[in-house]
Amino acid sequence: MGSKKSRRAGEQPPAGLHAARRAPGQQRADLSSLPPHPDAALYQLLVESVSDYAIFALDSRGYIRSWNAGAQRFKGYTAEEAIGQHFSIFYPPELVAEGFPAFELRMAANTGRFEDEGWRLRKDGTRFWANVVITALRNDIGELVGFAKVTRDLTERRKAEDAIRLSEQNFRLLIEGVRDYAIYMLDAEGRVATWNSGTERISGFATSKIIGRPLADFYPPEAVAANQPEQHLEVAATTGRYEEEGWRVRSDGTRFWASMLITALRAEDGRLLGFATITRDLTERHAAQERALADARRVASEEAKLAEAAERESELRDLADKLRRQASQLEARSRDARDAQRRADAANRAKSEFLAAMSHELRTPLNAIGGYADLLVMGLSGPVTTQQAEQLGRIKRSQEHLLGIINDILNFSRVEAGQLTYDFAAVPIQHVVDVVVRMLMPQAIAKAVHLESRPCTADVIAWADRLKAEQIVLNLVSNAVKFTGGGGSVVVSCKQLDAERVTLDVTDTGCGIPADKLDAVFEPFVQVGRSLISAPEGAGLGLAISRDLARSMKGDITVTSTIDVGSTFTLTLPANVEQPQAAR
Repeated sequence: MGSKKSRRAGEQPPAGLHAARRAPGQQRADLSSLPPHPDAALYQLLVESVSDYAIFALDSRGYIRSWNAGAQRFKGYTAEEAIGQHFSIFYPPELVAEGFPAFELRMAANTGRFEDEGWRLRKDGTRFWANVVITALRNDIGELVGFAKVTRDLTERRKAEDAIRLSEQNFRLLIEGVRDYAIYMLDAEGRVATWNSGTERISGFATSKIIGRPLADFYPPEAVAANQPEQHLEVAATTGRYEEEGWRVRSDGTRFWASMLITALRAEDGRLLGFATITRDLTERHAAQERALADARRVASEEAKLAEAAERESELRDLADKLRRQASQLEARSRDARDAQRRADAANRAKSEFLAAMSHELRTPLNAIGGYADLLVMGLSGPVTTQQAEQLGRIKRSQEHLLGIINDILNFSRVEAGQLTYDFAAVPIQHVVDVVVRMLMPQAIAKAVHLESRPCTADVIAWADRLKAEQIVLNLVSNAVKFTGGGGSVVVSCKQLDAERVTLDVTDTGCGIPADKLDAVFEPFVQVGRSLISAPEGAGLGLAISRDLARSMKGDITVTSTIDVGSTFTLTLPANVEQPQAAR
């Protein structure tokens, strides 16, 4: 399996590629074109100490210039064997035939960075699944002098992901393959959410006809009139489960005797998510019981047939034993389902406990670091030189940066878990823009970026949570200023899109985003447009959190972008149609 990212058929390897794949020592590349780095010894020590990553340098044609312990460990080549070879020796023949190695270098040279996952080769010819990042290296005048390549062996992770997918597929097949039991899910309102083939066989309802229908559709009219469906769900929600045997109806109105188990499903915070329902058609068993009981009564009333009565009694005992075994099997399956739910609840609790511990264990010392840095700058422990004050300022900025990353991770976890509450009200969009622009104007001025707010009419009013709307706009404008170079501009504008929606646009003249990365910028922990020499700024969660917040308020965030021209992020929110007088 090759890479799926940006591969172009027909690309040919660079000149000298096939010679570079020969045995070590034959036709190697010239290794004297790059100037030495001032900190070469420290850099070499750092790179050679890393054993989990293959980190090595290429010249501008793709020939290997350096080799670390990690590269030797999972690629199998010694430094003497690798240095001077073309890096395409690590690629399967089909990728070399497509010219993919040359394509990677060209993309890295054009955009500054290229990342890919796919199969690569070890020295012994075995394949491993790798994550590869190639970064273009340029000198002070912008000339391409080589590439940095970082490779990580992800074979075990891929095997684990494949195992999980197979397990989930098998579980779905198991549920769909069960035909003797109706297994389906209800939402918190008691309406059908999922439907398996066993349910369709037993009840006669087609999936397309029953999804969204209430549980009461399976009960006889007299049970519905007595509010039994609602009572059964209430008992399950209160005690965790409800189990009974009784009459149910099929889609054609006929009745069948059913054993039903309803189990309440709750989130970690106790919120009711819905119900899992298992139903079995016991009509034949019930009829057999009724017949057996009728036979027993008849035999008991006829003293002349005592022998027959004894025989019937034995049959009843056998039948009862069989029924108990069946009931025990049903209970065992129910216990398995409850155990799975308990494990899922335990996993969620462990995640929350970990995040709480991280919040306490990391934020407390970081706050202490910031506090002591402030005390030193104030000179409470003695005079501070200008150089020391500058160094303390760097410590303070680093502390604030790390604290911001931790807060982003915790906020993302809360959003993902649905733990946030929303205070909806009429929100004038111009007010939100004014607050954010005033807050970020010093940052724009410091970067020599022109930050402009174009006024919108007073009737552009959203129905949203004001603080969360401000958080979204603050993140969008802050990102625009951050990724716009000096002399560029950032423009914030808003308008009434239609009767039901308002929009806010943040347009910058920054570096732009590649078309194939427009969706990726909203994924957690993704920072598009960075390189190995970029300063780290955040955990890559701002846009992911912002889009989740917008969608939770029935809105969305989209982006359009052109490389070297700029980007426009658009926030869409519902217009204030519920309470039109609230914001006036």
